[in-house]
Amino acid sequence: MGNVSKKYEKEYIKRATELVKQMTLEEKASQMLYESPAIPRLGIKEYCWWNEALHGVARAGTATVFPQSIALASTFDEDLLKRVGEVIATEARAKYNASQRVGDATIYKGLTFWSPNVNIFRDARWGRGHETYGEDPYLTSRLGVAFINGLQGDDERYLKAAGCAKHFAVHSGPEGLRHEFNAIVNQQDLYETYLPAFEACVKEAKVEGVMGAYNRTNGEVCCGSKTLLIDILRGKWGFNGYVTSDCEAIRFFHEYHKITNTPKESVTLAVTNSCDLNCGRLYRHLVDAVNDRMLPEKFIDESVIRLLTTRMKLGEFDCQDDVPFSKIPYSVVDCKEHKELNYEASKKCLVLLKNKNNLLPLDKKKYNTIGVIGPNANNRVALRGNYCGVASRWVTVLEGIQDYFENDGGRVLYSEGCHLYKDGFDTSKNDRFDEVNAICEESDIIVACFGLDELLEGEAGSSNYNGMDGDKTDLRLPGIQNELISSLSKYNKPVILILLTGSAIDITKEAEGCDAIIQGWYGGSLGGKAIAEMIFGEFSPEGRLPVTFYASTEQLPDFKDYSMKNRTYRYMSDSPLYPFGFGLSYTDFALSCVNKSVFDHGVCIKGRVKNIGSYDSSYTLQTYIKAELDGTPNAQLKGVKKIPLKSGEEKEFELFLPKSSFMLCNEKGEKVLKDCEYTIYISDGAPCERTQALTGKMPISLKIQF
Repeated sequence: MGNVSKKYEKEYIKRATELVKQMTLEEKASQMLYESPAIPRLGIKEYCWWNEALHGVARAGTATVFPQSIALASTFDEDLLKRVGEVIATEARAKYNASQRVGDATIYKGLTFWSPNVNIFRDARWGRGHETYGEDPYLTSRLGVAFINGLQGDDERYLKAAGCAKHFAVHSGPEGLRHEFNAIVNQQDLYETYLPAFEACVKEAKVEGVMGAYNRTNGEVCCGSKTLLIDILRGKWGFNGYVTSDCEAIRFFHEYHKITNTPKESVTLAVTNSCDLNCGRLYRHLVDAVNDRMLPEKFIDESVIRLLTTRMKLGEFDCQDDVPFSKIPYSVVDCKEHKELNYEASKKCLVLLKNKNNLLPLDKKKYNTIGVIGPNANNRVALRGNYCGVASRWVTVLEGIQDYFENDGGRVLYSEGCHLYKDGFDTSKNDRFDEVNAICEESDIIVACFGLDELLEGEAGSSNYNGMDGDKTDLRLPGIQNELISSLSKYNKPVILILLTGSAIDITKEAEGCDAIIQGWYGGSLGGKAIAEMIFGEFSPEGRLPVTFYASTEQLPDFKDYSMKNRTYRYMSDSPLYPFGFGLSYTDFALSCVNKSVFDHGVCIKGRVKNIGSYDSSYTLQTYIKAELDGTPNAQLKGVKKIPLKSGEEKEFELFLPKSSFMLCNEKGEKVLKDCEYTIYISDGAPCERTQALTGKMPISLKIQF
């Protein structure tokens, strides 16, 4: 999956090599810029490498806008991620074909997508964390591989689109320091946490591209790192695709990192360490670097061969009648089938965190008036996430509730309540609280929709409302949101809190006064429809947290500390507010006949699972492994399987855990099998006391020793 056959790859490399032999130095250097000009005499067209597709074709007009990556991660569903990738590639081809017909090869019109982001969301304050698949290396690996397989397709001869795993490596904030920051990481954390997802994308999915990070890692700039790019990526892992810099990263070698002195030194460092493409314009100095004998021309030849090979895999140099994807019409963009998949994803990503006395689902016949309160209730920005396309229609939470409830004669009252991050609107602090008071008194039930949006947490340059360049200063909601949420309990009405955020939020105090809590993420264009229909019981929630919700900011180590000690569910010693992998349902599942078979190459887990509730839903089988030895991580996720079950239905399941699942990294970063007993847990979340308290269930545990 995910790449063309070796036979055709060899053919493309040979053809690319012959082309490069015919090119002048200036022509070769020009092809290493992300805006690559045409070379008509050789049949090379103009091409722009920069395109984005984290959760839909981005920045190129109308497209299916899926839930943001962190939301997709909460589905724990590899098959869904693959299907999402397939739809994105289909729409990408449709748009590419339309652009090619009119000769448009400008930015965001190509087939090389700089997605997915498989960095580890190690700190909840990181603004770009919602671009990732969460904090766990195993889950990130599985979802990253699935997405790339869907995006790149399974044609023997051509890539449907080209994926790019980013940002390599050890990158997760702080955003404001990313152009100068040196991430210090030991070899154990490097190989156990920060590299596994990239390795899986390279070795399993055969991802076509890898993007280097802005920062330094252990002193080396990532886009010019011999350790990362030569020794690990191309050496240990055998990667033969293209490497691109992050945008302007090579310029920052001398301007911010101060590890080179001139542009020529910077481009030389990058290219000799196999950074093939410059997102930026600094590679205009390549010709001078060669002529001044700083950079051997052979390195340029190697890079251009790799770049042209990628373009050949996409079918650019062949007769378009022979490229199956060239026939995809524009009419598939945002079509009915794609909207259906989008809605499926929007439903599956919702995580029910609290449901006191089974308040949810609501019986709409019992209520006459619903009060909808909060700055995210009608905020379209809070649906989209960053790096997104344009939806043909957005459905906010307010609109979703109105569409569902008012059609049968119910009344929905609405107040924005407060500003998303300011103390007031036009007059004074709390200037909408009187409106909230009136609505709450008139309503039978209160739906409170709060959180963040991608303008508050995101990439450096896209948000700076708190002086943190897109990062959060702490885990609390900004402005007076917390104050307003806390005030809602005084009306003695049921309160449903909906959080639209891309990251973990500390709602410890607010949770006490709310009867139900839903983590809605940035749910895509149909997010509001999914939330409304979940509230009223049209389906049962099945999402699981791909990140830990901490009880307070104090549980987090220093943001700039890249050690994994006390970070994420795998290493934290404190009790979380909501654990990794946790999520409630409207139905219930019972496991039985769970047993193990131990082989030399791994362990096979078999059992039965039955849906003993009244809702059809999917059971998320989560398997964790703990090495029972001092100094080892907490139980780690090592197996996931989604099992759809109708009410009353029972199925057998089987899950194989290879021996490598039990291995841990030593201080040198080498994988070793510890001589100790291992516990395998099947649990509804990270197997800890907090999960047991929230679910009322003990995990199933199995002891083994090789």
